[in-house]
Amino acid sequence: MKKTLFIILLILLSGCATKEYQTYVISSPNIKKPTQKPYVVNGNIYYPYKKVPIGWTQKGIASWYGPNFHGKYTSNGEIYNMFAYTAAHKTLPMNTIVKVTNLNNGKSVFVRINDRGPFVKGRIIDLSYAAGKKLGLDITGTAPVVIKVVRFNGKNYIRGYKIQTGAFINKKGALNTAKKYKKFGYNTEVAKVGNFYKVYITGFKTYNEAKRFELENHIAGFIVGD
Repeated sequence: MKKTLFIILLILLSGCATKEYQTYVISSPNIKKPTQKPYVVNGNIYYPYKKVPIGWTQKGIASWYGPNFHGKYTSNGEIYNMFAYTAAHKTLPMNTIVKVTNLNNGKSVFVRINDRGPFVKGRIIDLSYAAGKKLGLDITGTAPVVIKVVRFNGKNYIRGYKIQTGAFINKKGALNTAKKYKKFGYNTEVAKVGNFYKVYITGFKTYNEAKRFELENHIAGFIVGD
């Protein structure tokens, strides 16, 4: 019975985590004070950054870790929850919020750094199960990504939000769709991500503004930070 209740609680917490990171309300009683001490793994010395500029980026391979580590301690002293939106990075300051974008499919997720790793050559970030699934890594295992620091020491990078309304292989189809959505009074843009041309409605100052617009106009899309 206790085990069942514990699993239900984890599922509820994972649902809350999605909204939490979308709106940048990072307030968890489990968040620990950042630790920046150098450490050694497999004979290599790593020196965590004491601070990192907003907008800092890095490209490389992302992986994910889940059941075998669920319930164990992270390097930040927290209990690892595979259903929360967290990640391991070798040198980024603890509690830094990063946006991770899968370069193969254009999907993105926001995560908080609370662990160290991955210690496999070529890999730059190890995502929780929930975050990895958001990018499609539960199917592919790994993927090339770009990570961008969007929040550090209480400062945010996000300037606003936009709604992705479609993805096209043909650029002409994307341009025609972007033109159609301009009648709503917001700007639109077409961006090539991987093999697709993605259409966005831009200019929303808050996540709630974008969500309200999406619902009122029956738009089948999803909201991302701009």
